[in-house]
Amino acid sequence: MSLSEAFSREPAFVPYLAAGDPSFEASLAYVEALARGGADAIELGLPFSEPIAEGPTIQEAIVRSLEAGMTPERFFEFVEALDVEVPLVCMTYYNLVYQYGDGDGPRPFVQRAAAAGIAGFVIPDLPAEEAGPLRRACDEFGLDLVFIVAPTTRGERLERMQEYVSGYVYVQARLGTTGARDEVSDHTEESLARIADWEVPKAVGFGIKTGDHAQRIVSAGADGIIVGSALVDIVAQGHAADEDTATVADRLEAKARELKEGALTGARAVQ
Repeated sequence: MSLSEAFSREPAFVPYLAAGDPSFEASLAYVEALARGGADAIELGLPFSEPIAEGPTIQEAIVRSLEAGMTPERFFEFVEALDVEVPLVCMTYYNLVYQYGDGDGPRPFVQRAAAAGIAGFVIPDLPAEEAGPLRRACDEFGLDLVFIVAPTTRGERLERMQEYVSGYVYVQARLGTTGARDEVSDHTEESLARIADWEVPKAVGFGIKTGDHAQRIVSAGADGIIVGSALVDIVAQGHAADEDTATVADRLEAKARELKEGALTGARAVQ
């Protein structure tokens, strides 16, 4: 299934976890639990030591993953070991993409990702103006390139994103870094309106925490929701309490069902 197909029938639920947090085997179980809970696509974080777009929750997950031995090659092995049937998106930083392999720009990384089963990329620190080489590599190997549109994104940068984006566009619901919030941002409708004529699905992220949040985001016009910190919190709490993997996986699956059902309820409200 392609990323665009993941949004074709109903509002998509796209969860995020840092691959390898807090261990390779536990993380496999957690990602598979999200798929059972209703994920339509899954963003997998490939840890980078300077995650500038992330808030404290995901930064701590990245530290746990790195301490457990996650590397780009181990990440690809992780993807190959997963037993899921939904598209997988690699979310990482451009330094790791560019430095991988024989130094031939981003192409070796994209080629390896395609072979492992990755469907697309989110690269938060890659400006659209510099994304041409990665876009060409993605076209060569049949992968999507997702861009994050912030509330402040305007002008030529927005136009270049529209030119290069595929799969879906990640609509940043609020300014700042990632992190679960108690309230949905009032920037959401405005941000969606600015890209209403884009032909790719619009998925809103940053701050979504509950099924009610998901319902309100989809009611505002989103084609899907992206949830990271609220799920990473469950992993972190389980790790801190030394809970067994199955218990944490069950909680992740239950939260996934709550978020997916919220998105579906939001869609029914606007029909």
